[in-house]
Amino acid sequence: MPYRIAGIDVHKRMLAVVVADVSVETEYVFERRLVGTTPDQLRTLAAWLSERDVEEVVMESTAQYWRPVWEVLERQWRPSRRARAEAGPMSGALHLAQAQSNQGPRGRKEVTQRLWRTVTRRKYQLTGNRVQLQNRLESLLEEAHIKVSSLVSDLLGASARRMLRAVASGAIDPATVAALGSPRLHATAAQLGDALGACTDLDAVYRRLLRMMLDDLDVIEAHIRELDEELARLLRPHQEAVQRLAAVPGLGVDSAQQMIAEVGPTAATFATAKRLASWVGSCPGDEESAGVNHSHRSPKGNRQMRRLLNQAANAAVKTKGSIFELVYRRLVVRLGHAQAIGAIAHRLCRLVWKILHDGVTYEERGPAVTKARAHRRAAKMIRELRSLGYHVELPSPAKSPA
Repeated sequence: MPYRIAGIDVHKRMLAVVVADVSVETEYVFERRLVGTTPDQLRTLAAWLSERDVEEVVMESTAQYWRPVWEVLERQWRPSRRARAEAGPMSGALHLAQAQSNQGPRGRKEVTQRLWRTVTRRKYQLTGNRVQLQNRLESLLEEAHIKVSSLVSDLLGASARRMLRAVASGAIDPATVAALGSPRLHATAAQLGDALGACTDLDAVYRRLLRMMLDDLDVIEAHIRELDEELARLLRPHQEAVQRLAAVPGLGVDSAQQMIAEVGPTAATFATAKRLASWVGSCPGDEESAGVNHSHRSPKGNRQMRRLLNQAANAAVKTKGSIFELVYRRLVVRLGHAQAIGAIAHRLCRLVWKILHDGVTYEERGPAVTKARAHRRAAKMIRELRSLGYHVELPSPAKSPA
């Protein structure tokens, strides 16, 4: 019985498609076709593969160009390892292969999870834009001889923003602008007035540039809030997983949502924690000889997860009394800071898999973590969840994990 399989080489404007009958014991007979990537051409490709009774389709994961092809083909070919066993007479298996190596996991990339990743990565881009805008704003203020950034801890905080808005609107009295600062600022009114002295004769060009930057900041922050609300809506069915993952030291609601968007709410693609660590690239290299690993360089993996794990590791080791702080202090003497953080990130990666895959709840075992401290952290996490629209209840102090 003929068994046909198709391979697709993905490019931006063109797809190179080859169909072969792998059940023939003699020399293979290939059918080749070049197809465009417009929606109509992709539908024509799907119809052509169906006419050839293709049972499996393997396509290359190239940048973002594989996504529209996948979305058209997955309507008929199931993106699953067990698709052949479950498939009907007119459907088969759809595989996504990595361009550089086929050793990566061939799990599902569901439509919903692709949406999660799109939202979280767009939010990361906007967050980077916000940081760049802050640096440009500080450079503009220094050029205009406005030294506010030397006296406030957050140049984009409420107090600094009120004062900068007043300057951009044409305020010329330093004392009046300084009065807009919060009383909780460490700087005195006289110090703020001295830092804002240049606004008396500030050129109108600087005021317009300052107003434009503040307007850009408002737009970026509005978009970030919209993405937060959208991601919370998309992940609301998996609220329990978000809450369990956010309880890990070094993580929070935002980091938990981003990790779930990358690996899925149950990490079902990865059979073991080691496979997840290998996919992420948070494990040692594999340059081994005579039973000794000579590589100190981690393999390339998922950049988003590696960034999240490294950030979480740096935050976790600063959690007073946590197990991560104790492990870091033991490792940093021998390995140095960078490798110790890498080891903590590896532990966190395995812990993430355990929490998501097995559905367990994190319980802190550090000796110096009190019930009151754990309760305060849980209350903070629940406030973050509620601000995103999740419905959670604050546990009683008696039930707080030790």
